[in-house]
Amino acid sequence: MSHTTKRAPIRVLIVDDSELVRAGLRALLGVEPAIAVAGEAENVATAVAMCKRLQPEVVLLDIRLPDGTGFQACREILRRQPATHVLILTSAIDDRMVDEALKAGAHGYLLKEVNGRSLIQAIIDVADGKSVLDPAITARVMRLAKSGPEHDVLASLSAQEQRVLALIAEGKTNKEVGQAMKLSEKTVKNYLSNIFDKLQLTRRTQAAALYAQAQATGNK
Repeated sequence: MSHTTKRAPIRVLIVDDSELVRAGLRALLGVEPAIAVAGEAENVATAVAMCKRLQPEVVLLDIRLPDGTGFQACREILRRQPATHVLILTSAIDDRMVDEALKAGAHGYLLKEVNGRSLIQAIIDVADGKSVLDPAITARVMRLAKSGPEHDVLASLSAQEQRVLALIAEGKTNKEVGQAMKLSEKTVKNYLSNIFDKLQLTRRTQAAALYAQAQATGNK
């Protein structure tokens, strides 16, 4: 399998306290030409330090680490290197952890049961600016969205903003949204900023989940 676009391999940092898991991920990703494993870390402190030194595009991050949590690592990494994309890869699945991951700024959340092909595609998608959610937790994220703002909160958005949000919920990047709507990428960013302000959100994954929940509620 290989990435179809011409670009340098995506530099990935693997963060997991299990040596076996790290070795397995390195072996899996090592045969994919679109990805280059930049390094490995086994705890929060090392992950933060290595991100600063290696400047990976994507951090594959477990939640349970010996000196803290993946949420703490995610916040610190994004504070220091905001252009980095964090993809949570964990065996943990519950509403609190999903909510915490989104609040920490994670760009994706996958379970370790994911197959190799899907993991590689998720890394590519996250590096391209898309949001990734494991199908097994989509319903949970939607439930979190429902427990937050009221389902009719989308009414606060203009028609153009709702169309932007709908395309974002499909997983499109700002550039792809701009192409679909014949807008500049800068204009899309401005719309997205307004949407985040109105919905009191900070991440695309949160916006996508809220939109999906609103659509499901409206179709009942």
